[in-house]
Parts: sequence; C-alpha cells; structure tokens
Amino acid sequence: MAEKKRVKYFIVDAFAESAFKGNPAAVCFLEDDNERDDAWLQSLATEFNISETCFLTPIIGDLPRFRLRWFTPVAEVDLCGHATLASAHVLFSTGLVGSETVEFDTLSGILTAKHLKNDDDGEESSIELDFPVVPTCEVNYIDDDLSLFSKALNGATILDVKATKKDLLVTIFHQLSPFFLFLLWEPKSRFFSNGLQVVLSSWEAVIDLKPRLDEISKCPCEGMMVTAAASDGSTYDFCSRYFAPRFGINEDPVTGSAHCALAHYWSLRMNKCDFFAYQASSRGGTLKVHLDKEKQRVLLRGKAVTVMEGYVLV
Repeated sequence: MAEKKRVKYFIVDAFAESAFKGNPAAVCFLEDDNERDDAWLQSLATEFNISETCFLTPIIGDLPRFRLRWFTPVAEVDLCGHATLASAHVLFSTGLVGSETVEFDTLSGILTAKHLKNDDDGEESSIELDFPVVPTCEVNYIDDDLSLFSKALNGATILDVKATKKDLLVTIFHQLSPFFLFLLWEPKSRFFSNGLQVVLSSWEAVIDLKPRLDEISKCPCEGMMVTAAASDGSTYDFCSRYFAPRFGINEDPVTGSAHCALAHYWSLRMNKCDFFAYQASSRGGTLKVHLDKEKQRVLLRGKAVTVMEGYVLV
C-alpha cells in the first residue's frame, strides 16, 4: 500500500490585522492524487480543535478555482466566512494563484474572493469575499422559547428575535451525523432554525454578556448570534457575538457568515447598505460589510495574518 503524501497546512488569523486576533482557521491543501475520505477530514478538524478547518483542492480550468470544504471540530458546515478569507489569504500571499481573483466551489455555490491592494504603495490591504445574503425572518416562538432565550442570555433584555431562512432538513441531514441529529431534536419547540439572531438593548449589553452555554445548547437553533447597534458617535455601526456550542464552538471569535444575516437585518433597521462591524469576542475582529440588494449578495472585506505552517504527516 502506497504511503500517503504529507498535507501542507497553514494556520491563519482571519479578520485581523495582527497575530493572535480575529478568528483562526487551518487551511489544508489536498491534491487529486492525495484525496482523503470524510472521516479523515473530520478527524483532522477535531485534532486541530479550532473553530474551522478547511480543505482546498485545485480544479483544473481557465480561472483559478478550488473546491473548498469547511469543518468545525464536530461537523461539516455549508458556509464559513473567516476560513474562506483565510484560504484566499494563503493563495494570494504565497503566490499560488497569479490573478487577483479566485473562485471557490462550495456547498453554498461559487464564492469569489478578490485581492484588494493599497492605491498608494501597492501592498495588500484587504480581501473581499462575495457571499450570498442570508435573509432573516420572524420567529414563530412560544412563551417557553422566549423564556429559554432569556435564560440562555443570563437575563439580558431582548428587543427582537429573528431566524435565518434556511431549509431545516437539508441543513441538518447534510451537516450532522445521526447522533447529533438526535441531540438537536426539540419536541417541545415549534421551530428549529439554522441560526437565531437576538437583538439586545445596547452595545454594552453585548460586550458584557455572560451567556449560559448549557442553556444555549437547549435552544432550537444551531447557533445564536447576539447583536446591538453602536452608540452615537461610534466608528462602528453594530456589534455582535456568536455562540455555537452544539458545533463544538462555545464562542466563535469572528463569524463572517453571520454577517450575511446581520447585514440584511441592520439594512432594514438603519436604511443603509454599508457597515463597519465589530465582533466583540475576547480576540475581537472587524469587518467592512456591503449589502447588494439587487443581486442579493453580501461583500465582506477584511485582513488576515499567517501565524504558522507545517505538514500533516498521517
């Protein structure tokens, strides 16, 4: 039996301007002659044990295109912003692609990343991701659900609750094993959401929030984002935090994909399409966000830093 080739990987802090900030992702390169099965991919993501491990496989064609898959420590997901930014950063910074645009073939369709350069000195300034908008909708919850949300957020004042529009069965069966599907079943709840968006009373309420993760795990959702508008005079428009203990992520440092829903929500509330957002995790992260209402796309712009690289030997 032929020995498996080593797998090159990079650890990248995404949506960050310096190391040890933003959200870390492991970016792993697979070749057609070095494919691994899904169990190996998930095992490696569990071994890295950071919020996201992603796998890039080149697709032969006229344009730079890669197959891209994302895994948390416990499950594959169908959209991840920071690991996509990390992947694009590695491709651009190492010269593995010669153009300023790269395409990713993903479970959420074709996603595009553009390498934006500083007009003055030509150095890299940021990367722009082209993602689908994730609309938010009303939640048909019962009083027990609202009580559960409040308990999960340690009694924080809740102004609004929205759900993200996703196909429940497709999402669950595609991403999760039967064991996790069993854990997610909530017979007392009227709904299940891919993501819940909970609006709190103030920026400070989001910053100071001490969530009860065990109670969030009981909520009828895969992940819960909390958000609030910025105070008057702030350079930011809104802040957020994201919790997904069911996916092995107690708090995600910076969640690009969540901003595809946050942009939709805050655009309706603020009557604007351009935002400067802050994710208030302990590592912190900033994003520039643009909502294209006509095309129903969200452009996420941020920076990234490579902090280490190496090889997987098994």
